[in-house]
Amino acid sequence: MKSPLKAKPLKNPGESLEQRRIDVAVDRVFFPLTVAIMMFFWALYEWYRWLFDIPLSPYLNTVLALGVIIWATFRIVRAFKEIKLINQGIASEKAVGQFLERLRADGAEVFHDIQGENFNLDHVLIHKSGVFVVETKSLNKPRSGKTELIYNGSEVLRSGKPLARNPVIQVSAASGWLRQLIYESTGRRVAVKGIVTFPGWYIHSNHNTPKNTVWVLNPKAIPSFITKQPETLSKEDVHLIKFHLGKYIRAL
Repeated sequence: MKSPLKAKPLKNPGESLEQRRIDVAVDRVFFPLTVAIMMFFWALYEWYRWLFDIPLSPYLNTVLALGVIIWATFRIVRAFKEIKLINQGIASEKAVGQFLERLRADGAEVFHDIQGENFNLDHVLIHKSGVFVVETKSLNKPRSGKTELIYNGSEVLRSGKPLARNPVIQVSAASGWLRQLIYESTGRRVAVKGIVTFPGWYIHSNHNTPKNTVWVLNPKAIPSFITKQPETLSKEDVHLIKFHLGKYIRAL
């Protein structure tokens, strides 16, 4: 039988994170939980044999069962913490994706969750004002105080200290990779701007200007920033890049 679909569907926002959530749940929750339950009933059975004068001591098996249960509990607790962070990341990527989708009304093409070489691009936007790689960062808010980040043109500061992993370097590398991919597939050299976005945070910066290769923005500000930029791509260019990028994604 042949599938009625002519090509694989494109990915949704956060799809890679959703797959990672499944992998974490299976490997670090269900597997250790199953082993722990088996060990519990094994120990229970050994105690049954001991209570009814059936040979063999239950002590060794009980120690083994307790060891496995402690191990499983440790892994499960850590897994739930990671799943919580993954869920937060999925929600953030979907929220950002919804803001980007609004730009379709302005002729933009939007792709989500593009796989690269051991990394992924959260969102790619192809608009008449250019090509943009959007990297979503889900950052927990403080219990009290300002939810403000400062972008100094090279790194993002929180309470005066740079974030542990510099997202500006990350999105710059992703932009370079996409720029090369577009050139190899279309023969066109197109500038690709990186955008790092932090849902729920106010961004203070004087470096979100056209000359900067990376912007750091709240997701709500992305559509207005993009639509205010001068037109650099024709409608034909937008469709050409869309076609080849879609072809690359479906070939994965």
